[in-house]
Amino acid sequence: MQQGLLSSVALLLIAVPAPGQTTTSRAPFVLAMGTGTVSIQPDEATLDLSVVTLAQTATAASSQNATQVTSVIGALTSLLGSTASIKTVSYSLVANYTYPANGLPVLTGYTANNTVEAAITNLGAIGQAIDAGIQAGANQVAGLTFGLQDDSQARSQALKLATAQASANATSMAGGVGMHTGAVQVISEGSTVTPSPAGIAGTAAGTPTPILSGNLTIQATVTLEVTLTQ
Repeated sequence: MQQGLLSSVALLLIAVPAPGQTTTSRAPFVLAMGTGTVSIQPDEATLDLSVVTLAQTATAASSQNATQVTSVIGALTSLLGSTASIKTVSYSLVANYTYPANGLPVLTGYTANNTVEAAITNLGAIGQAIDAGIQAGANQVAGLTFGLQDDSQARSQALKLATAQASANATSMAGGVGMHTGAVQVISEGSTVTPSPAGIAGTAAGTPTPILSGNLTIQATVTLEVTLTQ
């Protein structure tokens, strides 16, 4: 009898909060995610053209490279205009060696590599820019990417679609447990821009290089934390 009384008292002491402490209970809620996707044509492109030169000496490799790059920049400026954004994005000058099976490395020459990047807003001129650069001395197309000068409108549209889907998902999940959605407590978002690969088709001599830009995919994700009510 006394042992049972002591057990009851111990349980009671555990259940009662210490002085100055308060207990809080949070209303039930649901986390719901939505995705919104917008497909849109790009209105700008970034073209990277490289000049790679090999020579017996570092001076010869860099000098030859400088001459060709200057010609490439001139050709791009002539085509795209004097206000076009053209800049150097990488430059390297490295020594080349052969490695005999039995012996020390043998210096065979030097390679200079200079890559210039041009921003193009007239997408119809991309093929011409590639051809002009190659004719002027570029020997590598190091990259071609597409984008938007201002993606705010498309991103806003994707966010609205994602929010609507997240809200609908929250309502469906609440209904599945016999409840209703209340106020939104937290909302968070994220977005990505995914360019479709550019198509560069081979051409016969004298034919401008055709470029197929494809579309950009702007995707937004939204997560809602919504309270549940009976």
